[in-house]
Amino acid sequence: MRSPLIVATLGLLLLAEVAHAQTVVQTSNIIVRAFGRTIDFTSDTTTSIRDSKVVREAHDDAATFVASKGEIRGVQLESAFNTLRVRVPEARNASDQELAEAILAL
Repeated sequence: MRSPLIVATLGLLLLAEVAHAQTVVQTSNIIVRAFGRTIDFTSDTTTSIRDSKVVREAHDDAATFVASKGEIRGVQLESAFNTLRVRVPEARNASDQELAEAILAL
């Protein structure tokens, strides 16, 4: 009796994870493409957002933010959010969760 219930539950969890993963990938792709098109940093950084010190240094904070479901917000991550929203028009309407996941995908 428990086996069909367990299998059904695992199936539903797998479907939910696949749907979530696809959304994360799509959002990350949009933001990464936008980064490549629109960022122009000053001489102390490179022209790519992937190489941006602010974004690179926010990677650990982004991982903590995602793992805590937004409960833990680091200073470096907040700085990266601000930088992205100023420099990338597509990032202005993205949620903090979407931006944190995009930072992790870089």
